[in-house]
Formats: sequence, structure tokens, C-alpha cells
Amino acid sequence: MDDTDVLVVGAGPVGLTAAAELRRHGVRCRIVDRLPAPQPYAKAVGIQPRTLEVWDDMGLVQRVLDQAVPLLGQLSYLNGEPGPRLDLDLPADVPYRFAALPQYATERLLADHLAGYGTTVERGTELLDLYPADDHVRTTLATPDGPRELAARYVLGCDGAHSRVRHSAGIAFDGDAFPEQYMLGDVEVDWDLPPGYGIRAAHRSADGTTDDQLVCIPLPGRGRYRVSMRVPPELATAPAGPGRVAHGLDTGARAPELRHIQAVLDRLAPQPTTARTLRWSSVFRISHRLADRYRHGRLLLAGDAAHIHPPTGAQGMNTGIQDAYNLAWKLALTVHGAATDTLLDSYHAERHPVGEEVVGRTVRHARTGLGPGSGSGERAAFLLREAQLLVGYRDGPLTEPGPVPDSGPAPGDRAPDCTGLTRPLAAYPLRLHDLLRGPHHTLLLHPGPTTTPDTLHACAAAAHAAAHGRLTTYTVLTTAAPTTLDGLRLPVVHDTAATFRTAYTPGDGEALLIRPDGHLAARLPTTDPAHLVTHLRRTFAPT
Repeated sequence: MDDTDVLVVGAGPVGLTAAAELRRHGVRCRIVDRLPAPQPYAKAVGIQPRTLEVWDDMGLVQRVLDQAVPLLGQLSYLNGEPGPRLDLDLPADVPYRFAALPQYATERLLADHLAGYGTTVERGTELLDLYPADDHVRTTLATPDGPRELAARYVLGCDGAHSRVRHSAGIAFDGDAFPEQYMLGDVEVDWDLPPGYGIRAAHRSADGTTDDQLVCIPLPGRGRYRVSMRVPPELATAPAGPGRVAHGLDTGARAPELRHIQAVLDRLAPQPTTARTLRWSSVFRISHRLADRYRHGRLLLAGDAAHIHPPTGAQGMNTGIQDAYNLAWKLALTVHGAATDTLLDSYHAERHPVGEEVVGRTVRHARTGLGPGSGSGERAAFLLREAQLLVGYRDGPLTEPGPVPDSGPAPGDRAPDCTGLTRPLAAYPLRLHDLLRGPHHTLLLHPGPTTTPDTLHACAAAAHAAAHGRLTTYTVLTTAAPTTLDGLRLPVVHDTAATFRTAYTPGDGEALLIRPDGHLAARLPTTDPAHLVTHLRRTFAPT
């Protein structure tokens, strides 16, 4: 019987991200998918700024930027009249903006990235059964060459709304389905609306009920959009039976034709337009469900296997990618024997509340529409939330408790980026996220005017040992180096543009610990390395 550390089931964007991250962290991994070839569909197309940060850390982002297009905002129309315009503006310190890319292109880029680690998707391979044991999971796979058995230390289900891993684990998936049925199409149109803007048009009857709607998301190419709309009666199919999850493409239904899409455009498009070049189309349904657990022993869930919801705001694929990003480094430490016995439990503790919030928010937006509040503060918070930059784990088990700072990130928050950092041997400015890139924790030491090299050395050495060597340390100077630091043997970064000081408001003699997934874990005094070691024991096994 073959064996591996982790078997990833499902080769969509979430499974591919998980497999690539596991390989980057040095974990043996196999990834299987029951389909014989990738699907050529532009299903999930919106890419959030936080996902681009994740792909930056993974080393993938430049290839994505080469192929994606900017998503600048949304133009809305009600009963033919212009409604509120939403511009997707973000603060200057956020390194990436909203983007759109067809899912098939996202999957191709991720698969190529994974292949760089020597791992490819095993196509036409379906999980049939799994049998958890004390130290592994025995699985039976249907492959093109016949049944095979594989032993894996862990199995990660990224196998979608109808997840066999979730079903085998006996994990509940409660929720409901929307009664409406929709259709998707990938088409080109000839209107002259501003490029880069999504279009949302609706008709509302006299009783206030929305009885017709059209949503268009721009894609790479001239006048190309992924359009979604309610299905006409001639294409409607019967609802799924009791207990069945009705979500995603209905491959058994008759595919919409260009004339079906044109009919909706004739009714709702803001300008007269003609649709052409129908690349693909499908009927689909929407449900909202949430797994009650993301982990059952050696079985784990991520992406649609754990949460499904309306596509409003392009939250689903991005949330699943961040599930994988949160889990991979924890699973790697566990496989390598460097983790505490409870580290994997933090995956559910941190990500389940995120999934719950996303499901609830997208259901509300699907019913009431997507839009910010009236005030500037509400609008800013809305955009940061949609960009998934406000996702945090302040109440998580790996977060150091303490008072929330008046400004700057608190433990659990995403570590914001900073530009304009300099180093003595580099003739160009750096970003803080450049320093965080890599499969390790990062310790940033901010000395005060009386801090000595011995204090910083002792802090860094204690943390390095407690983290099993999986930690990189930098001294960040927000002022000129004090003479008390003569003899410092740690890497030094200068906050030349004062962006670090502005973003983090570090205290004198403060140590900031940042996790491999870019979240701040702790803010502690450099003079108390024992406290830092105690905190690291939340993640790392004693050495």
C-alpha cells in the first residue's frame, strides 16, 4: 500500500493551494481529482486583495497579475435607471487591488506552481472509501488503472459541496437552498460602459419584489463578461430531493443558449447590446450551508466542503484559499513533529467563525444587495471587509491575550504591509511583506533608546530555539541606531519612510511575532524572553 503524509481530495483552487503550501513546507502530499481534465469554466472569477497577498507569499502573484484584469467597482441599475455607483478604492498601504480572472486560469496557474514542487494532480482518481486508524487514514481510490489503496497521515477534503470526505467523517452540513434557479454564461457584449466595472441591473415590481436581475463581472478580453441571471422557465429543472445539497452547476440540465442570455440583456442591460462568443454556459443553484466541524481526527475540510453560500461579493473561493493557507503551515508542523498536540484544533477555532460570518453576510447581500453604508467610515470598513483584509483571529487559541492597542494591529489581526524599508546593502526600498515571505514565523524587534544588543540577542535566541529553528528575526529601527546597539549581530531594517512606525506604533523594546500566514501572534517586551517562549508553546512542542 502506497503512503503519503497528506492526501488532498479535490483539485480546485482550494485543493491546489493546500497542496502547493504543503509542498512548500516540506510535506509529502498527493492530490487527486475525480474529473479526467480541468473544467474550462469561468465559475469563480473575483480575486480579493488578501488572496493576492497570499499568492505573493507563495511566490505566485506575478503570474496572476500578468493574466488578471482590475475590478474597479460596480454600476447598478434599477428598473432601467442608474443607481449608486460603487468604486473599489482601498488605502494606499494595501499592496494589491481587486481583480478578476476566470477560474480555469486560476487553476492552471496554481497547478503549474504546484508542479514546480514536483507534484501533479492525479486526474480521473476518485476517493471511494476511507478508514481512519490511530496513526493514519487508509483510503481506497478508483484510478484509471483500477482500485488502489493509499495510507495517509491526514486527508484534506477540498472536494466541494458534495464532499465525500465530509460525508465519511459524519460531519453535519446544515443550511438551506434558495428557491431561485440561475444561469451563467461567458460572453462578449458591445456596449460602451466603463471597462473594469461590474454591472448589476434589476427589475422591481410594484410590491417591491425583485423579479428579474442581471449581474455581469468583467473578464480578460474586450467586452467579455461572466453574466448571471435567473433561468427562464424552459430551462428550469426540478428542485433537489430532501437531504440533497443543491449547489453549483447543474450538469444534468440543458445548457442555456445565446438567445436565452440575449433575452435578459434586452430586458435589463443599461444600453442596447448584442451578446456574442458564448464560450460556455450552465444552469446553477445556490445553497447556504456550514459544516459544524472543520476537523474530525485525521480528516479535515476546506473550501466548499466546509461552507457554501451565494456568490455575492466573490467571497467563496477566496475564503477557501485562506482556509488552506491557515491550515497548511499547522499541518506541516504537525507532520514534522514540531507542533503541540492541539495545534490542528486551532484550524477549526480560527476558520469556522470566518466561514460562519461569510455565509451570513453573503446571504444578507443576496437578499438586500451589495453596498456600503452611507458614512465614509462605513464605506471604508465595507471595502476592507469585502477585500478580506479584516479577517482576524483575536479570540483564537494561538493569539496572545492582552489589551487592544489604541492604534496599529492587535494580536490576531492581519499584519499590514509597509513600504520604504531599507537595508544597508540594498539600493532599493523593501516592503515588510518581503521580509515575511516564507514558511516560517518572523520576529520583529523594535529597540528602545536604552535597549542593548544582549537583550535583543537573548530574545531572538530564545524564540529561535522555542520555534525549532523555524523563525527569522529582524531588528527594525524607526530612528537612527542608538550607540547602545553597537555590536548587534542581528539583521537590521531601517524604517526610513516611517511607514512601520505609522502602521504598527511599536513600543520601545517591543517584540512583534508574525505567523507564517501573515497574522500578528503576539506583542511582548524584548526584556521578557520567557514570556515569548511561553507564547510559542501554544504552537510548538517543547524542544
